[in-house]
Amino acid sequence: MSPEGVERRPVDAAATSRANRGWWDGAADEYQAEHGPFLRDAGFVWCPEGLDEAEARLLGDVAGRDVLEIGCGAGQCGRWLAGQGARVAAFDLSFRQLQHSRRIDLDHTAGDGPDGASGSGPGARPLPVVQADAGALPFADASFDLACSAYGALPFVADATAVLAETRRVLRPGGRFVFSVSHPVRWAFPDDPGPRGLTADRSYFDRSPYVEVGPDGEPSYVEHHRTMADWVGCVTAAGLVLAALTEPEWPPGHDRVWGGWSPLRGRHLPGTAIFTCVRPR
Repeated sequence: MSPEGVERRPVDAAATSRANRGWWDGAADEYQAEHGPFLRDAGFVWCPEGLDEAEARLLGDVAGRDVLEIGCGAGQCGRWLAGQGARVAAFDLSFRQLQHSRRIDLDHTAGDGPDGASGSGPGARPLPVVQADAGALPFADASFDLACSAYGALPFVADATAVLAETRRVLRPGGRFVFSVSHPVRWAFPDDPGPRGLTADRSYFDRSPYVEVGPDGEPSYVEHHRTMADWVGCVTAAGLVLAALTEPEWPPGHDRVWGGWSPLRGRHLPGTAIFTCVRPR
């Protein structure tokens, strides 16, 4: 709970965007310091369970494909994709997160990046990024073969259908969009990595957004809850076809705690849902 307090109440799209832009700008430094080593400067980790695109290949072969990363943070996933031969564009709502992307690029062009990482070594190209809202993408129709989002944007928007429809618009016919979000069932449980987090304390069907409130009474951070059926409905309403649903299990030997994600909870509850969607031809 934030020191300002937490509420459960409706928040519209504009207030949600404004709150989350400010929150992520303020939290980006701490977030990257805490989670950067796990994410790696050029790595594609789908979720706190550690599912890695290098093994999962949910996007398929990306070499030579035009790929959009939605809610890219510091661009770790996009940088990995570029290292696999993809042509990548990425965006985030938070300018401070994009500054971290630029920091990583500068480290790599100075020769300080990890071996084999996209952008590492003198003269390497930076990851192309832009600041944008997921509800109004600054890209032309049918610009990309693939789109991806690892906990980017979609948990933090009031109108997921609108974001999915925008993503469909910029995908070419037959294009694929894969995105990960908190598993809907987690919303019925406290966001606690310990035993308390194993006992449901609210209805799964209560769709009231989680809202942290600032001293002025205005939202300072917002997440919107959708049931699994809601997510499927958003996908289909946006004109996409749901091709697959992945619920990563907590892997043996993975002992990292990330907020409410932990080995204890991971053994009992799904923490992440990954949706694979296709734009019909």
